[in-house]
Amino acid sequence: MGEVTAGLQRPVTNEGRSKLVRHVDSFEIQPPTPPTHNGVPRSAWARARRRVSRWHRPYTAILLLLDFSAAAFASWIAIQLFDQAASGFSGTKQDPTWFHTISYLLLPLGWVVILWGNRAYDRRYLGLGPDEYKRVIRASVTVAASVSFLAFATVTQLSRFTVGTALVGAALLILWGRFVARWALHYIRRQAGQAAHRMVLVGTLPECLEVYAAVTRSPSAGLMPVAIHITNGYAAARGVPTPVPVYSGRDVLALVREVGGDTIAVCGSASAEPGELRRLAWQLEGSGVDLVVAPQLTDIAGPRVHIRPIEGLPLLHVEEPTLSGPALLAKNLLDRVAAGLGLLLLFPLFVAIGVAIRISDPGPVFFRQPRVGHEGRTFRVWKFRTMYVNAEERLASLVDRNDTDGMLFKMKEDPRVFPVGRFLRATSLDELPQLINVLWGEMSLVGPRPLPADDGDFLGDVRRRLLVRPGMTGLWQVSGRSDLSWDESVRLDLYYVDNWSLAYDLSILWRTVGVVLARKGAY
Repeated sequence: MGEVTAGLQRPVTNEGRSKLVRHVDSFEIQPPTPPTHNGVPRSAWARARRRVSRWHRPYTAILLLLDFSAAAFASWIAIQLFDQAASGFSGTKQDPTWFHTISYLLLPLGWVVILWGNRAYDRRYLGLGPDEYKRVIRASVTVAASVSFLAFATVTQLSRFTVGTALVGAALLILWGRFVARWALHYIRRQAGQAAHRMVLVGTLPECLEVYAAVTRSPSAGLMPVAIHITNGYAAARGVPTPVPVYSGRDVLALVREVGGDTIAVCGSASAEPGELRRLAWQLEGSGVDLVVAPQLTDIAGPRVHIRPIEGLPLLHVEEPTLSGPALLAKNLLDRVAAGLGLLLLFPLFVAIGVAIRISDPGPVFFRQPRVGHEGRTFRVWKFRTMYVNAEERLASLVDRNDTDGMLFKMKEDPRVFPVGRFLRATSLDELPQLINVLWGEMSLVGPRPLPADDGDFLGDVRRRLLVRPGMTGLWQVSGRSDLSWDESVRLDLYYVDNWSLAYDLSILWRTVGVVLARKGAY
């Protein structure tokens, strides 16, 4: 049977691969591949084939060294702080070898073993999401319980302050070490494109492109699509520009090896045929290639999704967003307390900024503008004035120079902003008076962007933003601020509405500090 090809984009040739590998046009139909057996011979001691993705091996080795060192260093700190650190160990003054062996070798080794048992070194949790930190905390509780049990079983009178300092210090140092290691991993992924999973997307072209857009929004996630294998025929992609080479009618595993991939991502309805996904999983057994499934659920956070298997059928149960209840009450309480304390502590700064504004341009210190808040109610937002008094009259002559799309007007070099105002905007100090709105319950510390009341009718998806209070900061601020398009800003706001939690709010507040210091997207 002859080849039928239709080229849109040729894959990049890799000279280092075998000369037997034949690079062809982006779409091709080849003779049927000989059937492969379902499953592979198994060994109790080793994999039939080494895993293709290997970035996690040196990373895990580094984590092992960091965790062991952190536990040993915490023991050293506790011993230096307390004179009674060696209580419960007889003869320590004459020969401290056994005490030091436990403190600097056995206890750190126990930390590593328990961390391993809690799957804190599992490659699926490394470098992404909160699960890695949760497993470290769970292991910390297990270590504390194990030490307490051993002390009780051996009737050893240990120094409680020493033990507590060593265990708490080790947990904090391990968490800090993993945070630094994750930051370094993300930096390598963003700057060099290394330490990432090379994915082949399988499905219809629209589904694959949607998954491609989702996984490439965050380079630090370490997912790098290198090819697309469409299941609805190459004709469906004619004339459609694609960011990576597109193939059709190929053996998926052979394609993965040809393009140097290590992960197959089945997108959307690609596994609609009964048993197809299971047979693909069988084919990949022992090949060292990972298999992931990307269902048609986008912008839904992990805690809202639960897998409930029924008679071998894994059902994805999606929980409703938390828009009421104790969590929301705690959020409101945190907002009011933080806003009140912030206004008291920042009062001298407010006075200094007010004086600088009056000197720079005579006029009011504060700028108040109607904004749309919770459930469509309007309120007047507080901000430090950063523009000349006649800024609104000059707006009409600048509309055609808008640097953004959507409802907001933004200019990187807005002539209406006076020098002090430009500094306030770059440092986000002009937003601090919004603490007044937070104290009055009109805004929250974290939430969607508060939009002007006279811009748009808030129909369709945009109206869903009004289910929660607007925030001083939010996903839009830590993800690019004014550099984002209108559609991307709305997407981030809706994602926050559907997936917010107190832990997520604290994470956004922490990220806001770095964004403000870096002055990203502020103008």
